[in-house]
Amino acid sequence: MKKKIGKPMGGGMPGGAGGMGGLMAQVQKMQQDMKEAQDALEKETVEVSVGGGALTIVITGHQRVQSITLNPALVDTSDDEWVADLQDLLVVGMNQAIEQSQTMAAERMENITGGLGNMPGLGGLLG
Repeated sequence: MKKKIGKPMGGGMPGGAGGMGGLMAQVQKMQQDMKEAQDALEKETVEVSVGGGALTIVITGHQRVQSITLNPALVDTSDDEWVADLQDLLVVGMNQAIEQSQTMAAERMENITGGLGNMPGLGGLLG
């Protein structure tokens, strides 16, 4: 019986082993890009103002609060409810700052992974 010479049979990725090596190189590049994005997010900030500017919060892409600033001209300390109002503003402001920081971080990662991080079976491969 004669052997046929030609393309190898079988399923798999186009390019054979080279295709798998290329895929691994892409994954390694993606991991490097993700690390760089994480490092950048540590320094990038989001600023949120609430209460008409009475309270401003600055938070990093890693959800670390950098500063909380009160504008005394906009906080009515003569009102008996000023402490409760200030506490409410802190809660609202912190929640908004965290949400915006998380959104910023998610967008950075989405730009790198193109949604691959949500694919089943990749557990931990990209992180």
